[in-house]
Amino acid sequence: MTEWLERIGQQAKTASKALGCLGTEEKNRGLRMAAEALLEGAEEILKANKEDVAAAREKGMKPGLIDRLMLSESRIQAMAEGLLQVAALEDPIGEFLSMKPRPNGLLIGQKRVPLGVVGIIYEARPNVTADAFGLCFKAGNAVILKGGSDALKSNMAVVRRLRCGLERAGIPGTAVQLIESTDRESTRAFMSMNRYLDVLIPRGGAGLIRTVVENSTVPVIETGTGNCHVFVDQSADLKMALDIIENAKTQRVGVCNACESLVVHEKAAGEFLPRLKEVLDRHHVEVRADERARALVPEFGTATEEDWGTEYLDYILSLKIVDSLEEAVSHINKYNTGHSEAIITADYDNAQRFLNEVDAAAVYVNASTRFTDGFEFGFGAEIGISTQKLHARGPMGLLALTSTKYVVYGNGQVRQ
Repeated sequence: MTEWLERIGQQAKTASKALGCLGTEEKNRGLRMAAEALLEGAEEILKANKEDVAAAREKGMKPGLIDRLMLSESRIQAMAEGLLQVAALEDPIGEFLSMKPRPNGLLIGQKRVPLGVVGIIYEARPNVTADAFGLCFKAGNAVILKGGSDALKSNMAVVRRLRCGLERAGIPGTAVQLIESTDRESTRAFMSMNRYLDVLIPRGGAGLIRTVVENSTVPVIETGTGNCHVFVDQSADLKMALDIIENAKTQRVGVCNACESLVVHEKAAGEFLPRLKEVLDRHHVEVRADERARALVPEFGTATEEDWGTEYLDYILSLKIVDSLEEAVSHINKYNTGHSEAIITADYDNAQRFLNEVDAAAVYVNASTRFTDGFEFGFGAEIGISTQKLHARGPMGLLALTSTKYVVYGNGQVRQ
């Protein structure tokens, strides 16, 4: 491990001890000061972001990913508002989950505590920088961030402002640190900082997540890719289905909760697919479909086996026709990434079966998958969407960034 990375780890560990002792109001003041500093530094942040976006366009980055990278005054305002919303959330630290007496007179309780130092590796989304800091900080954790090279200048500007706000509040700026090196060696070294990191959270594409899961010596919370499906059942309100799919696919194509795959019951397909084409054509969405769908709409492209499992992050949608709810569930469970899945139906029994049988972090009836989000779920913000099943699953808010310890009161007991 390089000397500078060792120093970052030591500073974060020291800061985590101080943060663990802060009271709720001290943390909330730090968040308010950080939000204020972001707004004051908006011009600086936008200038840095403009350089990142220009470089990304020169490299031919996809429009959906450019959208994820790009900041604006309104997005900076939203970042600041997110910090204020986190400040308004109930502080989980110090909460006693239980307190029970034992027959020997011991009183044993479980108390919620910070994780300590959280490491986050993420790609070209500078808003994650503020969100990740806010949640980690409110939960009493120091955070070390490593963003993608495409957003480096933006992330540096955001972190400078966050640290400025913390220092104004009398809190160590080292509570949030950014690894500014973009080479692979620093990433590998970061993944082996088990002396300093208590957990590592990758947030990005499938390649990044797989690399971290396979190579980290630090415990990992896996935030998965989003091959999210919408199933249009035979009883679906087709107008509702069109509205939901249009939103889930086209509102923001470069996010993990966007719809990437569409499954349609064969009894709805004849009427539904021509109407779907009209809607998607307005957004220039390419549809890659099976032969049954192409027989109904020949203009659709041909889907391959690879398409069923692809998170496009682009104006592309895979489409399969099925004969039953059972076939739809089987297809979704085979190809999904455990993120978010939706059914559009007027059949209560089918809705309940879908909810029970589909294996994903979030399952919807008659709503867009775009709602899988910490803010929409009432968490203020999110650290990511966990697609694993241990410790945390789904949008990760404050509670997912805490651990517990047992607190034991005695009056002289010794074990016999």
